[in-house]
Amino acid sequence: MLTTVIHIAFVLFSLSIIMNFWRLAKGPHLPDRILALDTVYINSLALLLLLGIYQNTQTYFEAALLIAMFGFVSTIAAGKFLLRGDLIE
Repeated sequence: MLTTVIHIAFVLFSLSIIMNFWRLAKGPHLPDRILALDTVYINSLALLLLLGIYQNTQTYFEAALLIAMFGFVSTIAAGKFLLRGDLIE
C-alpha cells in the first residue's frame, strides 16, 4: 500500500515540477519566475524526501536539508534584488 502511494506521489510531484518549469519559462514578470523557481526547489525537496522513504536511507534527507537551506537563501537574495536592485548593502 505504501509503495503505491509513493509511486503516485512521485508522479504528481514530477508533474508539478514540469508545470513549474513551464511557468518559469513563460512567466510574464520577474516575481512570477522567482515564485516558480521557489516552488521548483520545494517540489524537488519533496521528491528527495519521497526517495529517501522509498529506499529507506538517510542520505536523501541530508541532501533535502541542504537544498532547503540553499533555496531559502536564494529566495531571500532574489527578493532583495527585486526590491532594491542590488544585493550588497
